[in-house]
Amino acid sequence: MAGRIRETSADDDGLEEQHEINVTPFIDVMLVLLIIFMVAAPLATVDINVELPGSTATAQPRPDEPVYVTLRSDLNLDIGNDAVTRDGLATALDAVTAGDKQQRIFLRADQAVPYGELMDLLNQLRAAGYLSIALVGLELVPPAPAEPVTTP
Repeated sequence: MAGRIRETSADDDGLEEQHEINVTPFIDVMLVLLIIFMVAAPLATVDINVELPGSTATAQPRPDEPVYVTLRSDLNLDIGNDAVTRDGLATALDAVTAGDKQQRIFLRADQAVPYGELMDLLNQLRAAGYLSIALVGLELVPPAPAEPVTTP
């Protein structure tokens, strides 16, 4: 409890209990928690550096916890932030999705990856039973239509 000095009585020790809640410490704690969550929230995303190709397609809604499979330029695979081998891809996906073959898999591939390697990965995902696959790319603004040039 907080105390305050009384100026009216000199026979006491000069302090009186205050029966009001001081909210300043609560506000300070809430602001610190807010800053912590603002800093920690971006760390919860996938953090593998991949040069994605661009796309002008409209963005589709994403689930709360998407499963990302990443094919890097050195042809290594990752699920989320964890590296996996091509042989262990199916078992790792089963562990992440809890065996739900209907869950959408978001495939991120570096733009330097050869097309044949990407198709091999898609075939491997299909063989593992995952048929709902979304390709991830950078969102680009579609170019404005060119106006026809008229000559007088």
